[in-house]
Amino acid sequence: MPDRFSFVLATADGLTDIESVFDDCAGGRNCRCAYWYLPNADYKAGWGEGNRSWFRDLVTQPRPPGILGYHDDEPAGWCGVAPRAVFDRLRRSKPFAPVDDRPVWSINCFIVRKPFRRQGLSRLLLKHAVEFARGNGAECLEAYPVDQRRAAGTGDLYPGTLSIFLDAGFAEVARRLPARPIVRLDCR
Repeated sequence: MPDRFSFVLATADGLTDIESVFDDCAGGRNCRCAYWYLPNADYKAGWGEGNRSWFRDLVTQPRPPGILGYHDDEPAGWCGVAPRAVFDRLRRSKPFAPVDDRPVWSINCFIVRKPFRRQGLSRLLLKHAVEFARGNGAECLEAYPVDQRRAAGTGDLYPGTLSIFLDAGFAEVARRLPARPIVRLDCR
C-alpha cells in the first residue's frame, strides 16, 4: 500500500485537498494548526471559520507550511513542518522551551483521514517532512510527540507518536512532561 501514496508541498494550489484532510478530523476542522502559530486568545477566538481563514492566508506564503499526502489521487494526510521560530506556542511554552541555542525546525501536527489510518501514512509523511526541512536548510529538526507508554489515555495524537520518530532516527533530548518528550534529528 505505501507505493500508492504520493506527497506534495502544501501550497495554495492544493488548498481544497488540504481542507478535505482537515475537515475529516473534528479538531483539525476547527484548529487548522493555528494552535501552534497564534497566541492562545487569537487561536480560541478563531476556532472554526476564523482559523480556516487564517490558514488560507498561511498557505499563500512563500514557504509551504507542511506536506500533503495522497493515496492515489485522494487527499489522505497532512504533516505540519516549519522553522520553530514561527510558532508562537513554542516561543511561550515551558515544557517545550528550547533545549539549546541551535536554530531548529519543528514538526507539530499530523492528520490522517480515517480511511487511511493504520497504513503507515504518518511515517511516510514524517519522511517527506524531514526531506522538506533538509532541502530548505534545516540544521536540526525537532518534534514533541506523545509517548503512548506513559500517556494516561490515547488522547490526541496530533503531534505524532514517539515510536515513529525514534524509528526515523530522532533521539530524545528532553522530557519536561511525563508523556511528551522533545525529540531531535540532526539534518546536516
